[in-house]
Amino acid sequence: METYKLGEMEEKFANLIWDHAPIPSGQLVKLCEEAFHWKRTTTYTMLKRLCLRKLFVNQDGLVQTIMTREDFQAAQGEQFLNETFHGSLPCFLTAFSRRKKLSRQEIEELQKMIDNYKEDCDA
Repeated sequence: METYKLGEMEEKFANLIWDHAPIPSGQLVKLCEEAFHWKRTTTYTMLKRLCLRKLFVNQDGLVQTIMTREDFQAAQGEQFLNETFHGSLPCFLTAFSRRKKLSRQEIEELQKMIDNYKEDCDA
């Protein structure tokens, strides 16, 4: 199973790439030097790490996304749900709402999502 967890700097680096992709690797080196004060080798080491995790690809000096930020966040959420609540969204919502009262707007948004999901299943 893929692990969808990033360290603090990996996450900052990934966000930088997602914000600018596709981006030439030389330009990415310059951005990382400005943003993180990294040397070229540090940028390429970190890029290789995230490419091995299949988030990005560096092909012919052009860094492109394999997995979008939204898809990665969805996978992180799914992994958390599976690891912590045995994949049960109702168990998660029950635990979450015990500590934080849901606002009317949040309840309406959840209900709308459920209604849309029902419509998709019925179609």
